[in-house]
Amino acid sequence: MQEADSSGCCAGLASAPLGETDAAELATVFKALGDPVRLRLLSMIASREGGETCVCELTPAFELSQPTISHHLKLLRQAGLIDGERRGTWVYYWAVPSTLDRMAAVLRSSQAVQP
Repeated sequence: MQEADSSGCCAGLASAPLGETDAAELATVFKALGDPVRLRLLSMIASREGGETCVCELTPAFELSQPTISHHLKLLRQAGLIDGERRGTWVYYWAVPSTLDRMAAVLRSSQAVQP
């Protein structure tokens, strides 16, 4: 990714321009979050006490079919935002902290940017 700043993390967007590879990788992640359902799913998974959520707990929160929820979860997983494991009939999901940290680091600015 980008060169580390003094705090040991990545430089923010306002600190240095993104390279082509980093921009392409991050665009995939941000594109996955460009849908309200996927953003809510990630929030539900990441905020869950214990760090993981069964798909059986996610599906009832939406007025969508189970295959549609599975499709959204697949896209979040392909973007590296979540991971999961099948346990019997159900799949349990958890957020991938390194991806969330990377997104936060890129958006964080070393200086306050005024709109």
